[in-house]
This record gives sequence, C-alpha cells and structure tokens, in this order.
Amino acid sequence: MEIRQETLDKCLYEPLTVSIASSFNCISSFEKELKAIDKAILQTVQGLNPEEYTVLNSIPGIGKVYSAGILAEIGSVKAFQNANALAKYCGIIWNDNDSGDFEAEDKRMSKAGNSYLRYYIIEATGSVIRHCPEYERFYHKKYAETRNHQHKRALALTSRKFIRLLYGLLDKSQLYSPEKSR
Repeated sequence: MEIRQETLDKCLYEPLTVSIASSFNCISSFEKELKAIDKAILQTVQGLNPEEYTVLNSIPGIGKVYSAGILAEIGSVKAFQNANALAKYCGIIWNDNDSGDFEAEDKRMSKAGNSYLRYYIIEATGSVIRHCPEYERFYHKKYAETRNHQHKRALALTSRKFIRLLYGLLDKSQLYSPEKSR
C-alpha cells in the first residue's frame, strides 16, 4: 500500500496550520504580558527614584529589569560612602588568604553581602560586557591573566569596575558617556 505525497500534504495541512496559529497566539499573549510587566516595573521604579533610574538606563546593556533590581536593592547610593562600601554591600570583595609572609594567589570572594544585589550586578555586568567595548577589553584582559577560574575571576573583577562606574554616575547624577567611563 503506497501513500501518495499529495494525500499526505493535504492531511497535514490543517494540523500544521492550527499548530502555527496557536504558536503565534502564545507569542502575542506573552508580548502583552511583557508590556504589562514592563509598565509595572516602570511605575514602581519611578516611585522609588526616577533620576537614578534614568542614570542606570543610560548605561548600554542595562535595561529596565536590571535597573529596577539594582535600585530596589541599593535604595539610594547616598547611603554608601564610596564604591568600595557599595562593593562590600554587594559581597563582591575578596577575603585575605595569607599568613605571615605567605600570600595565596587564589582568594575566595566573600559573598557576605546582599545576594540579590550581587546577582543583579553580576548579570548586568555580563550585559555591559556585551555592549561596551571598554568593558569587553577589560574582561578579556583579566581572563587572560590567569589559568584558574578564568571566567569567574574576570567577571568578578569587571563587576568591581562596573560598581565604580555605577557609584560615580549615581553619586553625581550623571548620564553615561564612554569618555567619562574610563
């Protein structure tokens, strides 16, 4: 018994059409939900601190979600004396691993700070690396410096650089510009 290609094509046409239409309906529904969530995030952040939100959004690679998350966890940058205090609050600092004259090459990150803020900072840094050539170069430079834990180390060091930028921009209420980020 031989099945003809034409019969098979006609038989599959309607189920495939229904399946594709259903997929488009799901995509449309998800897009509507994303717009509603973005609107809710924007309203919440504008109630917290609209100036700082605008400053964060001026950094390439930082979107609404990272901006809102960082601001929700920081509150106001005025609560921190300097970028090192902010980094310590994030938990992106290294414990000393030394004794007498010995100083270990491999030091662990403390992670004693705010884990949610650390998550947002590290994820935002990954996005900034993809959008800012200066941060991409810095990441690759730090990646090449060692053979152990290359990605984690480079990402953590780039995150510290990002925290310095973040603190400087928020403290002075300045928008990002590539010339000022150096």
